[in-house]
Amino acid sequence: MSVKTAVLVSGGGTNLQALIDASRAGKLPHVALSLVLSNRADAYALTRAREAGIPSAVCERAKGEPREAFEARMLEILRAHGVEMLVLAGFMAILSREFVQNYPDRILNVHPSLIPSFCGKGFYGLHVHEAALAYGVKVTGATVHLVNEIPDGGRILLQKAVEIEPGDTPEALQRRVMEQAEWILLPRAAEMVAQELEEKR
Repeated sequence: MSVKTAVLVSGGGTNLQALIDASRAGKLPHVALSLVLSNRADAYALTRAREAGIPSAVCERAKGEPREAFEARMLEILRAHGVEMLVLAGFMAILSREFVQNYPDRILNVHPSLIPSFCGKGFYGLHVHEAALAYGVKVTGATVHLVNEIPDGGRILLQKAVEIEPGDTPEALQRRVMEQAEWILLPRAAEMVAQELEEKR
């Protein structure tokens, strides 16, 4: 039995697509992509899910809604689908300690830098690449890590370095990090964790 996995998204879903492609290529034998859950109804990732035949759901946080109530609704959806593992793929919401404790060592996140550089609160999306270029580092990359209550603070699973090239813009660097690191590492890490979970059953 493969591990029922939910991919949490907020935007375009390029990392979701990397997981879908890896699954189609037979590279995720222990991962069952069972649900795509978005906190934005307009996320293009939902279209990718539909085209891949993966069930999807939307759970938007209402204005002024306490985080506890929002997370309780998410948990309800995840449990209804029998989800055992979560993959955060561009999910723009920080999860509470209480939420994370429902899936100990079963939540993965991909971050577009070599943690501990350019990570933590405020470092997401293009901000990460802007910071790397502003600092003048010559090498950046991506990290897949387990999620705990500290933003980007969980145990590192995989990392891959990506060279910064002369004249790089944040957008060009973002694309190269995705192509050369994120899309490779995330499926690999998901399979690795799912295999470990299956062995413990």
